[in-house]
Amino acid sequence: MVIYIESTQLYELNMFRILFVLDVFNRTVVHAQGGDRREYKPIHFSSRICDSSDAIRIVDTVRPKEVYIADLNLLQRIGKREKNFELIREVSQKARTMVDAGITSFSETQDILEIAPTVVLGTETASIDIIEEVATNYPGRAVVSIDKKYGRILTRDPSMPDDPLEIVKILNGLDLRDIMILDLDRVGTTSGVDSQFLSKIASISEHSVLLGGGVRNIEDIETLEKIGLEGALVATALHNGSLPLEKVQ
Repeated sequence: MVIYIESTQLYELNMFRILFVLDVFNRTVVHAQGGDRREYKPIHFSSRICDSSDAIRIVDTVRPKEVYIADLNLLQRIGKREKNFELIREVSQKARTMVDAGITSFSETQDILEIAPTVVLGTETASIDIIEEVATNYPGRAVVSIDKKYGRILTRDPSMPDDPLEIVKILNGLDLRDIMILDLDRVGTTSGVDSQFLSKIASISEHSVLLGGGVRNIEDIETLEKIGLEGALVATALHNGSLPLEKVQ
């Protein structure tokens, strides 16, 4: 256990993981808010912790232990596929990195795992068959993101269950690094966490469970720990000062 002193308070960090989020578009880190990618602006316009939107400069400033990169060029299918790859490779040499690139095929997974140790397979784009193939061929190197928006699971796969609890049960039989609940309605909003729903997910999952979206402050982190989650993706709460940087370092 490591104890950090922040002002007059003691923050005790156990094994709870806080992953620093970099949403990258055209090699620029942007502020992802509410899942509407057309409205994203360079992060330095709204950040209190960095004066640049360059990913490498931000990572050097923040010094995070783990990073989650959303490659928005790939997620939106805009521009050349490799546009952000060198940047991602460089970030992965500075922090443990997982990459969400809107995977739709096994070959795309191979491309990502050449530049980062962990690939994110989102239900929005990856089918159950692809998830099973990746878990078999790259055991322990994939995170499955259960993507939600407007209260519904985002998927193109007709065999994907509508109930996230049923998805978790399917994933329990696969060799994955983590699973993640990505609530796109809450991304960048610091609107808080749905502890009742997340507690149900944690109670049935055989994998560690991460949350993406909505984390506001230390109290939310403590709530997630209490209900059995093992980590959270955080960006806005760090950039606006609600969470101390020590939490990701």
